Formats: sequence, structure tokens, C-alpha cells
Amino acid sequence: MVISESATMTETKVNELLMDILKVDALQEALINLLVVPKSEKDSTRLNTVCEDLQHVFSEAIDAANTANAGQDSQQGGGQKGSETSKPTGNDVAVRLQEAGVGTIVSVLARQDNPYRAQFVASTLTHLTSSNTVSAKVVCISLLTNENLIPDHDIFWVTAFGIIKKIITGVDYKGVREIMKMCLDRARQLPTNLRRSQLHLVDALYDVMNLIFDRNASLLPGYFIVNELLKLFPDYKQWPHWKLASLLTDFVDKFRRAAQMLSIMARPKLRPIVEHTGHNSPSITSWKLDPVTLKFQLKGALPYNPELLEPQPGLLRYILRQPYSREMVCTVIDIQKKQKQRCIALEEQLVELMVTAMEDCSRVDSSGSGSSTNGSSGNGSSSASPDHNPCSCAHLSSLLIYFVLFQLISFPSLVLRLHEKLKAKSNHPGRDHLMWVLVQFLSGSIQKNQFSDFLPVLRLIEVLYPEKEPLPVPDYTDPRCALQMSAMCILVHILKKAQADNVKTPRSLPPVFKNHHEFLQSLAHNPQLPLITAGTPPDYRIALLVNAYSTNQEYFQRSILTLSDSIQGNQKSTVPMPGINCVALGSTSPLSITLLDALTVHVKMSLVHNITQHIQKQAQHKSGVALAPALIETYARLLVYTEIESIGIKHFINSLLTVVFKSHVWSILHALLEMFIHRIHHSPPQYRIQLLSTIHHMAALPLNTTTQMTQIHLCMESVALRLITGLGNSEVMPSLTRYAFCSDTKSNSISTDSEELNRVLVLTMARALHVTGCDGSSDSARWCVDFLKTVMTHTPHTWANHTLQCFPSVITEFYQQYAAPRENMHTLKKAVEEEYRKWKSMSNESDIIAHFSLQHNTSPLFLCLLFKMVLDTDRVPSIAYKVLERVGPRQLAAHVRTLCDFLVLEFSNSAGGQHVTKYVETMNAIIWVYNIVPIDRLMLCLALRTQEGSEAHVCFFIIQLLLLKPAELRNRVQEFVKENSPDHWRQNNWYEKHMAFHRKYPEKFSPESILAEQGTLTAQYQTLPIYFSNVCLRFLPVLDIIIHRFLELHQVHKNLETILERLGMLYKFHDRPITYLYNTFHYYENKLRERPNLKRRLVVAVIMSQQEIRPQGWALTEAYRQYLARPPDDIVWNPGLSYYTALVRRLVNTMQGKSVFPSTEWRFNEFANSGAHALHVSCVELMALPSNPTIVANKLMDVLLKGYCDIPAGEVEEWVNAIGLLLTWLPEPYWLVIHDHIIELLQKPNLSAPGPGYLDPFTMLNLEQLQSTMSDMTAALTVALAHSFWHHASFGQFGRIPQFMQERVRPILTTEEQLVVLCHLVGPFLQRFSSELARKVFDVTIELYEALAKVDRSVTDLKYMDPICDVLYHIKYMFTGDSIKTDVEGVIRGLRPALQRRLRFITHLNLDSIENAAGSNTNTSGTASNTAANTCSSTSSTTSTVNSSSSSSNTTTTNTTVNLTGSNVAQSGSGGGTTGSVLGSAGSSLGALNNLGSGVIHGSVNQEFGVSGVSTSSGMAVGSLAAASSLASLLRDTSPVSTS
Repeated sequence: MVISESATMTETKVNELLMDILKVDALQEALINLLVVPKSEKDSTRLNTVCEDLQHVFSEAIDAANTANAGQDSQQGGGQKGSETSKPTGNDVAVRLQEAGVGTIVSVLARQDNPYRAQFVASTLTHLTSSNTVSAKVVCISLLTNENLIPDHDIFWVTAFGIIKKIITGVDYKGVREIMKMCLDRARQLPTNLRRSQLHLVDALYDVMNLIFDRNASLLPGYFIVNELLKLFPDYKQWPHWKLASLLTDFVDKFRRAAQMLSIMARPKLRPIVEHTGHNSPSITSWKLDPVTLKFQLKGALPYNPELLEPQPGLLRYILRQPYSREMVCTVIDIQKKQKQRCIALEEQLVELMVTAMEDCSRVDSSGSGSSTNGSSGNGSSSASPDHNPCSCAHLSSLLIYFVLFQLISFPSLVLRLHEKLKAKSNHPGRDHLMWVLVQFLSGSIQKNQFSDFLPVLRLIEVLYPEKEPLPVPDYTDPRCALQMSAMCILVHILKKAQADNVKTPRSLPPVFKNHHEFLQSLAHNPQLPLITAGTPPDYRIALLVNAYSTNQEYFQRSILTLSDSIQGNQKSTVPMPGINCVALGSTSPLSITLLDALTVHVKMSLVHNITQHIQKQAQHKSGVALAPALIETYARLLVYTEIESIGIKHFINSLLTVVFKSHVWSILHALLEMFIHRIHHSPPQYRIQLLSTIHHMAALPLNTTTQMTQIHLCMESVALRLITGLGNSEVMPSLTRYAFCSDTKSNSISTDSEELNRVLVLTMARALHVTGCDGSSDSARWCVDFLKTVMTHTPHTWANHTLQCFPSVITEFYQQYAAPRENMHTLKKAVEEEYRKWKSMSNESDIIAHFSLQHNTSPLFLCLLFKMVLDTDRVPSIAYKVLERVGPRQLAAHVRTLCDFLVLEFSNSAGGQHVTKYVETMNAIIWVYNIVPIDRLMLCLALRTQEGSEAHVCFFIIQLLLLKPAELRNRVQEFVKENSPDHWRQNNWYEKHMAFHRKYPEKFSPESILAEQGTLTAQYQTLPIYFSNVCLRFLPVLDIIIHRFLELHQVHKNLETILERLGMLYKFHDRPITYLYNTFHYYENKLRERPNLKRRLVVAVIMSQQEIRPQGWALTEAYRQYLARPPDDIVWNPGLSYYTALVRRLVNTMQGKSVFPSTEWRFNEFANSGAHALHVSCVELMALPSNPTIVANKLMDVLLKGYCDIPAGEVEEWVNAIGLLLTWLPEPYWLVIHDHIIELLQKPNLSAPGPGYLDPFTMLNLEQLQSTMSDMTAALTVALAHSFWHHASFGQFGRIPQFMQERVRPILTTEEQLVVLCHLVGPFLQRFSSELARKVFDVTIELYEALAKVDRSVTDLKYMDPICDVLYHIKYMFTGDSIKTDVEGVIRGLRPALQRRLRFITHLNLDSIENAAGSNTNTSGTASNTAANTCSSTSSTTSTVNSSSSSSNTTTTNTTVNLTGSNVAQSGSGGGTTGSVLGSAGSSLGALNNLGSGVIHGSVNQEFGVSGVSTSSGMAVGSLAAASSLASLLRDTSPVSTS
């Protein structure tokens, strides 16, 4: 209330004061447009008087308001403290009163139709601003918001914008931004078709906008201006007025350079590799799209290249096409599954993909290879399905079910979109494939959803099947019959739904399906349908029946039970299983993969449900007869289908294993664990880690109550070993941190007692850190150290120095600080001798068992004693088996470790020759004759023991001897490899092959099996049935570890070559051969760099062992296969550029979707798709070359840098993507070549010493423009390759950028062109830094400022400082804020004034301080502050000089000299008196109005008059230099002008 009253009073006083001073008589009003008189001193005095009066009015009003507020506060007392926050402060009072007073002045100004009086009011406003009586922002806002500011009021329009132009320098940058937006809004009021007399209106506004846009004036950051312009006018069109279009367009275009420096080259054509764990990929954030528009999530409103601003459906479709991509799809479009948010864009692209798949499948069908089985054998076994055949429909089905299940898409809407897209086409090839996709979802969901949801499917079928004649019944011996009958199956389901819901269907069955319907009816009434069994021709009628009637229980139950019974077997017939007294139910032939592929998802779910229910019943009944081999094999095949994950692999891990374990039916548990590690190729990492935790939990429970404890414990240990070694590099960190440090599952992924498993876990973690390059990041270091501490609390251990040298630094440093105690060999020798004497001296059996079975708690030496017993007597006493039985399998591990150390000690001290042979024979007997320690367990322990120096050599020597000298293992390996194939999904006779091997080489598990043979076990002894494993398969992951340990010590590399030559054939059965070879070459790159022979031997062992089962060209190029065929000593090979070009072309073609590799069944492959396969085999081949990494990487780069002319038009970006991928996946010595090429680029003459003949750096790095003009693209391609590399890069590779900038780039930086290139390199990745490694943004930004400072000191003229500064503003407002203000403030203060002025808003530098610092050695001419330049009319010339003294008490004197040429003043009439007194102060203001209005022409009478020699002097005291300079400018511009 007080403020309102004060404001009203202020408005009244101001209005009275102005009205009084502007009052004139009739004669003055009549002559005002006819005469111009020189300004007199009296006029200036009147202006000063008015301004002083107004200042007094404002001061009094503010003081009165503050006093009144204080009085109210004292009256209210302390009881109203809560309302204090709403009371205005002193500044608020002043602002409100200023707004009221200024608003009155502006209103008076708006009413003036006389230019001279208007100018007087304008001078008053300007003076009040310059004297700091009122805020410049308040004046500008009041002018722009006045309702009379319209083009029709030309005097007010011109005067208002003239005032704004003069005082806007006193407004802060936020106020200037607001003023700019209001000016743009006012520009809309200007008429589109301008008359000549209206041009001055546009010019007045244009001058203000031009001043705001002036980079040298630095009124606000240009970054803010372009942001506002692009928000208001995103299409660069519909500018507020055409007269401003060039100004606005030019300003936006100037930011294209900054946008170019912040854009990844060729980004729309870059494509990722989709892995099984794609959502854990380190570079996943680089690919994120907006879920609504599918556009890149670019930061800031900048004029980016149109390609970057467009939707990117191609990227999403590319990912959708890849098998196992659904998790990555959700991550890329940034959708949370739990939120169940519908994504229209995803729906649209899935429709596009379905239509494309229809066409692709039809082409495959017409080419004669359409069968998903490529034919089928007589026994129903299937061949591998290529990744470009109708199997893609199964992938689409999985996507459809997954996305609809999580409500990311709408099924009815998707079908309607398909209908709209297909109804315009005349023919519909591949329509059966589309129906097959739809029936997968429909059959399983139709019972749970409304009938109306499926009506669009009927409309779609009418469009796709318009024929009037019935379709023929398909050949039911061909698996494609399921696809051909899928439309009829859909109709059957919909009709059944309508019947169940009592809905009348408006349509009769289309005649095209008459034959199909009759055929299904005949099948439904056939009581006995044949199954596909061994030796019979294929028959898929039962598949057609269950597909059509899966929602009709009358027909479905009988058929599904027939399928289930065929694999479950019955109690009447049993078959033997490997082991002692092991039998299983008699069914041995599983359902073929072709038959399973021909079943709908609903049928598969029912089949899986029946199988799991049967297993649970068997577990509850504790049947002595094992599960049928056909049941386990079929169950494993069903678990590969991702569309039934919830009832498949998820239920298996979460429920089934737990139920079986609680039932203590070890035979079933053993079978399920075997099935998982030998048959399941792809499962989400969370399930594998969960299984690992479950196994550790099971192993920790006491199992000594069962006689089968040794076998089940070995199985658990083998499964855990495979789970750990099978972790992908990008899976390790998220998986282990998730399960190792959660409060409810703490340490479950870490074994509490198995040192070997924990050591393998550490090795896996080291490999993952190395390959992903995360060793240097603090996040990985932190979780890694915490994880290792937990490991050490359970199983303290150390590593040899040759192993520590291979570890990432964070692990090496940890083990150097946390040293665990080591076994003293001398003490061990004495202890064994002492215990052996006790053994021979003790006679009481119970005492012996009690003493030696409890040794594991103190000194586990019993196996050392057994070694000496067999060495001395060639036999094992029966009481020793009882001791081993009491020890148990868990505690036996400690004895095995001691035995390994003891063996090293014995072999080291042996006399050689016969002694070594005797030792080997003794250990061979312990392993193969007495079955005390399995070979795989002993080798694992030996390989992981910590041995240094000569002891390490002896340890590796023992491993080699035990593996190769005896024939037992070699014979088994040769037999198994010769007689078996790893392609289990193609076989129906695995049981026969498996049994044959175990009959020839039966396995026994000590001590139970020996005791059973000796007849000392009371009950009938029975081992656990073995379904899949044998000693060869169990030894394979151990062989992986042995090879790695041998690689760590270069002295034993020759021994390793021998092992590979003898046992390498076993890699035929490795489930991830290429991945293993990739990890080996990557992790041990520095060990293998100078060992080309060993690299070649590894390739031969791992890849060439697959040649019997893989077609030629499945992995290696022809050139490399020829290299492998050379003699062993011929290792020199330096392939030319054509070799690397062919290798890259293969990867490019694969990612384009072309068929490059032979057909592959990806469901049973180590990789998810052809792209991942192509990338890995290419990297393996590059790392296996007998060339230095630098040479290889340079050749890869040269494929583009030297051979880009040979690349097909339009594919350069795809080759950039491929080479960037390869470098990303190669070890550090390879990708560091990118850094070398960047340095080489920066040191080129056109950047390090630019001249007039060179292209500017922005053109030189514009890849699109260079391609269109066929110019040299070397520099642009170098930057593009760096962009591609960093776009795909892991955290470790990506995080090296700040270090690279500091250590290598900054020392050579001398020119502005180099700095521009540097901004092009790192600018696009600030967004990724911000989301993944936030602190790195600060490091990169600081380095950019340091680089700018160095260039500023080195260069005289800066040509590109505006775009560089724009990039720095982008970084501030999008990423860093004020976080690094203190770090860069000193740098900015050391820059040249032009840069300081542009960057002053980053550190809030004052313009005065910049000018004072810059002008300390120069005289100030013109205005004393950074105001707008003087404007002269076309008929006058004004020269002003302002001198200011340093004393604040001195006055400022302005001398103005005006020279006007022209004739004498012509007057009409004979009136006397002085013109100045007649016209008053308004007359003296005409010149200023002309200046404000850019040459406004007033009056309608043609006159010419001139005044020469007029000199005006006035003075007034002001409080600051800025106020004095503003006033001087005001008084200078009030000289008269001639009018006509």
C-alpha cells in the first residue's frame, strides 16, 4: 500500500513537472516546424534544471516509502516476523518507483507529436539514466512495453529506439536478451510493404538490433542470441520482418562454424556393433535418440547440419534388425521398461522392418533357399540356419512379443499401420512370413485380451490374401508349411475367441482358406499323428495342429501331451547312462530344432511348462531313474528362444534349480547344471551371475551326507569356472559390482573357500579392465579395490611377478600393498617327512582316520603322503580312501594346493632322468588309476599357484609332462574330437556318441568309485548320470587358463607351442573360440608382439581346429589362410594396402546387411549377429599378423587416407565407421596411432604455418563439402576417423583425451588454425564426457582455455575468435556452468582485450576494467566508455572531444563544434525576437532527434537554412566516468540539422 501510494505520488509529480516545462503558446506551436535556431546555454540549463528536479522527486519518493515501511514494521512489532519475507526490500522499492516515474515520462514522450519537444523528453530520460537516477533497463523496458510504440506513431517509434540504442550499454546481459526478444516482437508490427517515408522506422529498429548483435560491443553473449533466434524461428524462416532477415540470417550463419566444431563427422551413418550385452556397452550413450522424434539428443540450440537435426530411423532399424538387440533398443531410445510408456516411433520402425523383412524373405524363398532348415535329414535333424533367411521372422516375433509385453507398442495400432502400408500394394510377397510373426503374439495373448484388439488382423488378412480360389494345402513334410498355414491358424484363434466371448463375427471364412481349414479339421479328428523320429521321414502335421488349436483345449491337450510323452519316456523302458549303476528313462531322441521352430510361441511355452512340471515331480518323488536324455536335450533347445525367456531361462535360474536343490535330488541338479554350461549359448549376464551366486551358496552347504558329494562338487566347480571365464569384457564391471556389493547378496559372486575360483575371477577382472581400457578411471579403480579386498578376506593369495606385470596397474598396486603369506618350501619338506613317518608308525585305523582327515585345518598334507606312498609302494592302502572320504571334496582342495607346491619342490630337487619319469608315473597313477585327483582340477591348481623364477619354470614343466607324456589324456582328446561334433543342435544321436565315449573311457570319482569296486560300501553305490560332460570338455576351460599362464613367462613359450600342437584340436569344442583368441591376443599383446610363430600356432590351434565343421571363409581371409599354409619357419609377411582394404570391405559389407560369411545359426553361436562376428574375426586376424602394431594401424588408416578415391561413392562414412570400430577393439598400441595422426595433421604447413593460398580450417574439415567438390580429404578424414574412434571408444580410451591434449597437443600449438582443428576434435565429445565421465569435461575445458591462451600469445591477428568463443560459451552453459570459473578466470584476464570482451560473461568481467587495462598506454578518443559509435547525419559533421580529470569532484566539460553549410535562414513574416527564445528548448533538440532517428525528415515546407560557427558549452557534475561520457554523448548529439 505504501509503495503504491508513493508510486502514484511520483507519477503525479513527474507529470506536473514535465507538463510545466513543455508548456508553449500558440505562436511557438505555429512556428515550431519552420524555424531552426542554434542551441543556447539557456536550453542546456533548462535541461539540467528539469533533470535535477526529477532526481529530487525520485529521491524524495524513495526516502518517503522507506520511512513509511520502517514505521509499519515498528508498529507491527515482533509478532509479524513471518510476513517479513513478503515485504519489499529497499531495492524493490526503488525499482518500483523508478518504473512508475519512468512510465510517466515515457507516456508523456509517447503523446508528443512535436519532434523537438519529444527530443527534450528523450534527453531527459537519457540524462536520468546516465546519472544513475533510473536504471537503463527500466527505461528500455518501459519504452518497449508502451502501448503507443507502434509504427503509426513515428516520432515516438524513432525516438524510443534512439534512446534504447544510446543507453542499452548500461543494461546487464540478461536485460539485453529480454530487450532483444521484445524488439523482435515489435518488428512484427512493421508493415511488410514499406513506403519510402517509412524506411526510417525500420532503420531505427535495425540500428538497435545491429548494436545488440555487434560482437565488439559485447552487450550479451552471441550464444544467447542464436539460442533465442533458433527457439523462436527454428526453421530459419518466418523472420519477424524481411528488412531484418539478412541481419538475423547472417548472425545465425556465423554460428555454423561453432556448430561444425561441436558435431561428430558422418554421425548419421555411424553404426554400433550389437552384442548380447549391448545395453552394457561402454559407448551406449553415444547412440541415444529422442524416444518421440528419434533425433540425436544434441545440446544447445545451434545451427547444426540439417542431417544431425533430422530423425534417425535408419539407426533404430539397423539395431532392431540385429538378433538379441531388444535391450539395446530400449537403451538407445531411452525407454524404461518398468514405466510401460508407449513409443510411437518404435512402433513405426517395427512396421517398416516387418515390411522390409517380408520382401527379403520372399527373395530368399524365390532363390530356392527359403527353408529355415535348408532341407532336413531323414531323422529330423536340422542344419544351421543362415542369418539372412526366414529365421529373421523369429527375431521379429521376439521383438514384437517383448515390446507389446512391456506396453512399449500397441498391437492393434501396429496391425493398422501394417494394413495402411500394405493395402496400396498390388502383390504381397512374403505375406506368409508376416502372418507367422503375428500368430506368435496372437496365439499366446488372444485369451487375455479383448476381441476388438484383433479385428485389425482380419482386415490385414483380407488385404494380403485377396484371391478368390482356395490355396493348395502345403506339403507337411516341409517345415515351411507352418508359415504357409499361419494365416489360417490366426483365423482359427480369432473364431475361437469370438465363440468364447459370444461375439458374432461379421465375416465368413474367406474362400482362399477353404482347403487349409478342411485340412486342419481332418488333423483335429485324427487320433494318432506321427512324430518326427529317427529314421522316419519328416512330418509336421502335429505342429500345424497344435499351432492352430493351442487355445482349444479339446484338441490341444491330446497333441501337446503326445509331444511331451515322446521326450519324457516312461518307466517301462530305461537306458543306461555313463556312470556306475546309472539308468534313465528310455527316450533318447530329442525334438528336432526344425520342429521346435515350426511351433508357435504359445505351444513352446506349453511344452516348456510341461517339461518343468515333470522335472519338479521327479524331484519331489526322488525317483532312482534319471530323466530321459531326450527331455534334457529338448529342454535345452527350448531355452534358446528369447521370446519365452520368462518361462524359460528366467524360471530355470530363479525357480527350478532352487526346487531341485531343496529336494536333494542330486542327479537332476547335476543334469540341469551340465545342460546349462554345455548347451545354453546365450543367456543374459544377470542370470549367469545369479547362477554363480546360487552355486557358491550350494557349495557352501555341507554335502557330506551324500555318497555322490565328490561328483556334484566337481560339477559345481566346473560350472562356476565356465561362468566366470565366460563373462564378457563389458559384463564384468556391471555384473560383479551389482552382485558383489548388494547388501542382500553380499559376496555371493565370490567363493568363500575356493582359492582357484577366486583367482580365476581376478584374472577375468584383469582381462576385462585391460580390454575395456577402464584401468585409468577412478570409478573402476574404486570398485576393483573394494572387490579385491572382499576376495582377500575369503581366500588370501599372492601372484607371481610375471603375472603382476600383465595385470592392470590398479590390480598390481593392490597386490603389492596386500601381501599374503606364502608357503615356506623348506618347512613344507620337513612337515611332509614328519607326517609320513607318523603314517608309517601309526597302526590304529580310527586314529589314522581321525588324525589325517582333520589335517586341512592346520597343514593339509595328506595328498603329499599319498604321493610318497605310491612313489614307494605303487599302491594306495584302503584306509587312505577312508581318510579321503572323511576329508570330503571341499577340504580336499587345500590338500591339492599343498600337493602342487610339494610337486614343484620334488621336481626341483630331483636328479633328473629316471626320477622325473618316476614322479610322472606316480602322478599319472594318482590321476588315472586311483582317481584321487581329477586331471582338470590338478592342472587348474598347478597353473594358478604362485611360483617365482626357476620354481615357475619347474611348475610349467610339470604341467607339460603330466599333459603330454602319459597317453591317457591325449588318447581321450583324440578319440573325442574324432568321433563327435560340437553342433549339437543338428544331432539326434548325441546320446549314442556320448555313451560310446564313456564306455571306452569310463570316468570314476574318488573315493566312492574305488570303494564301490572294492566292495567296502554297504549300500549299492550309484554315481550321478552324466548327460553331456566328459574329461575333455571339463579340461577345456582349464586349458584356456594354462595357455594364458604360459604366455606370461616368455621362457616357456616353446613348451606352449608343443602343448598347442598336441592338444589344440580340443578347441573344436570351445564354445567361444574367437572370443577366447581375441581376449588372448588383446591381453597379452606385449608378450606376443615379437612372437609371430606363437601367434600363428594359437590361430591354427583355435581357429583351424574348426575347419572340419565350419565352411571355408567363416573366419579368416584367403590371404591369411595362405600365410598359415607356409612352412613353420617362414614367418615374414608384410601385406600390402590391398589386404587391409579387403579386410575393411568385408566388415563394411557385413554391416550393410550383405551376405559375406557362410550361413550361421546365431542362436548357437558365440556371437549375436554377423556384425559382431565380422568385427571379432577381423581384429583377431589383425592382431595375429606378424607385423608391429604401429604398422598395422597405419595401414588401416591408409585404407582411407590414401585409398579414399577407390571407395564407392557415398560409402566413405561407412568405411570411416568400420575402421573406427576396428581401432576401438584393438589394443592400445594400435589405437594410439590415431593420436600420432592427429599430431601429424596439426604439424602440416597449412595449419602450423598457414598462408594465403590455403583453405580455411572450417572448409578443410567439412567432409561433405570436400566430397562434393572432389577436393583433398586427408585432413577431414583424419578428424573423421578420430571421431569414429572416440564415438565407439570405451571409457579408458575415451578418457585419455585430456591427457593427450596436455602432453602432446599443447606443446605444438602455435596457430589459430591448429586451435580450430583441436576444437573440431574434442568439441563433439563434451556431451559424452558430461554423461559418462563428468570430471573429464572440466579437464578438457581447462585445456582448451590454456590452448587459447598459448595461441593468443603466439598470433598477432585472430580470424576465428568468434566461433572459438562461441564453443567456450556452449561448454559453459551446457556442461560446466561456473564450476571451473576460478580455473579459467586468470587465463581470460591474460588474453587480449578483444578476447576478454567476448569472454567477459564467463567470468563476469567489467567492460570498464577491460578498457582501462587495454587503454592504459593509449589516449581515449570519442566517448570515454564502450558506447555505440557516433552517428552523423548526411548534412552535418560533428566532432567531439571529451576530457575527464581523475578527481571525482571535477566537472566534465564537453565542447561541441557544429559546422553547417547552406543558405541563410529564410523566415516568413516579420516577427522579431530571438529564435531560441521563441522555440524554447524544443528547438535546440532538433539535431538530436535527427541523430536518434537516423536522419528523420520533419515538416512539409521546403526550406534551406544553415548555421555556422555555433559553439555551445555546458557542464554538470556526475558521479562516474560512465555517466559523464553518456551525458557528453547526449549533449553532443543535440546539434540542429536542416529539414525539408
